[in-house]
Amino acid sequence: MKTYPHPSGDGKVKWISTEWLAQHIDDKGLTILDVQPNIHDYIMGHIPNAIYLNEGLLRSAWKGLPAMYVPPESIKPVLDRTGLDPNKPTVIYSGAGRYSKCTAGLGEGLEQPMMAYSLARFGHNKLYILDGGIEKWKEEGQELTKVYPECKESDFKVEVQKDYFVTYDEFRAMKDRKDVVVFDARPTDIYEQGGLWPKLGHIPGAFSLPWRSLMTKDNARLLKSDEELKEIVGKFEITPDKTLLIYCGTGREATNEFCILKWYLGYDKIKIFEGSFTEWASHQDNPTVTGSKPY
Repeated sequence: MKTYPHPSGDGKVKWISTEWLAQHIDDKGLTILDVQPNIHDYIMGHIPNAIYLNEGLLRSAWKGLPAMYVPPESIKPVLDRTGLDPNKPTVIYSGAGRYSKCTAGLGEGLEQPMMAYSLARFGHNKLYILDGGIEKWKEEGQELTKVYPECKESDFKVEVQKDYFVTYDEFRAMKDRKDVVVFDARPTDIYEQGGLWPKLGHIPGAFSLPWRSLMTKDNARLLKSDEELKEIVGKFEITPDKTLLIYCGTGREATNEFCILKWYLGYDKIKIFEGSFTEWASHQDNPTVTGSKPY
């Protein structure tokens, strides 16, 4: 039986069960964040004591590139108003409620790891992802409320964790090294043929590891079993000397793999290329590869 928060140790991101949250929901010092894509789903009913925070506040355009992280001085007022303390536990949950579901993919399950990674990136030290999200909470008949909690403003000291990610130039310099493994977290068909971007396929040398393959079939916020996760990742024979570089379309899908690989499975040598395929494809001279193989 697992004990929660899981895993043990001093990792900044851990997972909790719905049972654990139900037992600790009134703990002093525990902050709960509802990060559903559409605020109307929060208004219609949220987990008691949950404060709303939308991930759209985390990124903006920079030098013409969309979806790049805002600077520390921009995110600090948001985190302060949310009442976050980087050294006190913060639960993160999401869902695909009535208003959050849409054909563009909102509510697809990435809000939880995206927020967890982002808050850790900005200096939060104690984050708990609700395994299964609000769907599992509701399936078990747990309470929802329409009451908004009291929230005292905090003084969040933003400290960007630069060792969590690489810039475009750093990615180019590292990606072909023998001690580096590159993963593309996008769906298999996008990896092989392309999608929205001006270039097709994937970055040369990248292996396909779809983020959704790590989650259960019926709930994109619920982790597969430890045995299944280890089997999926074990196919790549990652040795201790390897550094993992994860990218996707805009950096969201990669956060799911970063969180799971780093903080759940213990692969500490791992970084996200935050600009991901969007930044790579913006350079006309950069090559891409179609098909199922890295090269």
